[in-house]
Amino acid sequence: MKITKRKITVLILLLAGVGIFTAFEMRSRGPVQYYTAKVESGEIKQVVEATGTINAVITVQVGSQVSGTINKLYVDFNSKVKRGQLIAQIDPALFEGALSQAKADLENAKANLAVSLANTAKAKANEVQTKADYARAQGLYRDGVVSPQALDLARANAESGVAQVSGALASEQQARAQVLQKEAAVQVAQTNLDYTTIRAPIDGTVVARSVDVGQTVAASLQAPTLFTIAQDLTKMQVYAKTDESDVGQIRAGQKVAFKVDAYPRDTFSGTVSQVRMNSTIVQNVVTYDTIIDFDNPELKLFPGMTAYVTIPVATAANVIKVPNGALRYKPDLAADEIRALMQKYGIPENAQRSAKPEEVPSAAPGPGSPASKKAATRPQAQQSRGDAQIVWKLLPDSSLEPVRIRTGITDHTFTELVQPVNGNLADGDNLVTGLAQGRSSTAPRMSGPGVPKR
Repeated sequence: MKITKRKITVLILLLAGVGIFTAFEMRSRGPVQYYTAKVESGEIKQVVEATGTINAVITVQVGSQVSGTINKLYVDFNSKVKRGQLIAQIDPALFEGALSQAKADLENAKANLAVSLANTAKAKANEVQTKADYARAQGLYRDGVVSPQALDLARANAESGVAQVSGALASEQQARAQVLQKEAAVQVAQTNLDYTTIRAPIDGTVVARSVDVGQTVAASLQAPTLFTIAQDLTKMQVYAKTDESDVGQIRAGQKVAFKVDAYPRDTFSGTVSQVRMNSTIVQNVVTYDTIIDFDNPELKLFPGMTAYVTIPVATAANVIKVPNGALRYKPDLAADEIRALMQKYGIPENAQRSAKPEEVPSAAPGPGSPASKKAATRPQAQQSRGDAQIVWKLLPDSSLEPVRIRTGITDHTFTELVQPVNGNLADGDNLVTGLAQGRSSTAPRMSGPGVPKR
């Protein structure tokens, strides 16, 4: 058979492919190397993190109830003011004119009242005269001196006098009412004139000024805001937005630490005063305001600054700490191999990530033991946690041992080891967090318990 150049080329390519495949296969079957992290002992603090805004305890917006042009400003940003201090003046010319007109109307009403009083006195005198004439006419009529027509005329005059008195009294009452109306108009005009003088309602610091001299303010629909005054900047609050899943762990009186961008190296402290029940919903995310009181004696922090709040809700001291990467790791083994390892080390096949408390064996620490003392100092919310998880310990011969443990609180880097359920873990043991080389070069998986929520 004739060997052509084409057949030789094909044969070379086939041999090269087989060589490459064999090299990759040998490499993939090389020794398995793991990423590991050591089990440590120490303290774990579980915290709630939130972002908030710094505010003064009492902030008052100073407005104007009358419209007009700003004539003078007596304070500016950061000015210290006292209660009742003059801080701005609206041009009072129009209001002074209105007050003068109201006072003139009042004087006119008082003059009309005087006229009404005089008319009443005149009507009463006329009533007395007509009644006397009528009485004399009755006597003369009985003596036969006066005709019946004269008696009737005297009676009519007497009744007319009585009616005139009633009319005069009504006019007097009307004049008095007009005087009261004009007095009220004077009071309104005086009040409007007084409103042109803007005074500070509280002691504090001007943190905002919204007007300038010459600017016209219109108070027809609502009072415009001229100044914002914070009462006491040495006592302030942080309004922290906390997630609905965290508010159950926050209580009044808890100590809080927070930082601000203006002083990145400083940590400030405060105390939770309340968790307000008024919720805020933004894109289906429910948050509640946690109010944190703190002292600001050096006036370093200003209203409106963003605070990054850390609220410690649980602490466990002198405990074994398991790295969270080990809790997320799953071995890259076949199901049969994993099942065999579980059986070898006495772990049930149906072991779940979260075990009920009754699944924990009776080898729990007894009363008086160090572990029970630590559990006794743990808050009830921590003691009630019974999450059973499986970690993989790397043995000296590079083999894996599954260890089932019950976990406690976490700081999102380490998780508290409450008690081993199947197997043992000690300080310094190596736990697998990922594969460096082997059947698949997997990095530590980033899902599962212990991953920080975002």
